Amino acid sequence: MENKKNFKNLKTKLINENEAAYGKEIREKYGDEAISSSNAKIMNMSEPEYARIEQLNTEISEKLKAAAEINDPACELAQEACALHKEWLCMFWKDGTYSKEVHKSLAEIYVADERFKAYYDKIADGAAVFLRDAIKIYCAE
Repeated sequence: MENKKNFKNLKTKLINENEAAYGKEIREKYGDEAISSSNAKIMNMSEPEYARIEQLNTEISEKLKAAAEINDPACELAQEACALHKEWLCMFWKDGTYSKEVHKSLAEIYVADERFKAYYDKIADGAAVFLRDAIKIYCAE
């Protein structure tokens, strides 16, 4: 019972921190319904689902780093990273709301917004631009 309470508190803390840091901005951009739906999806996640998010974060970073070294956004590793990124997104988005257009526009934000750019560029030099280019290819199929 204690673990369940701790896990619920962890998810609540994650949502509260995200709302404090980005809430106003993302609600203006994507709407209250989309953000509230995402928050509800997080709160309803099981521990294995949450663990999958952590696993996806690691796998995306590893594949992105290796693919960036190859320097070909169309390579198999880059496209695998994009597929994992899609899976990661869908863990947060309301079921049925994923689209290739939205995925591509999000990738553009990763390059344009310095916060995201810095996050991805810590994985590998130029990784934000590389991921954007790889996602464009992934979503063109």
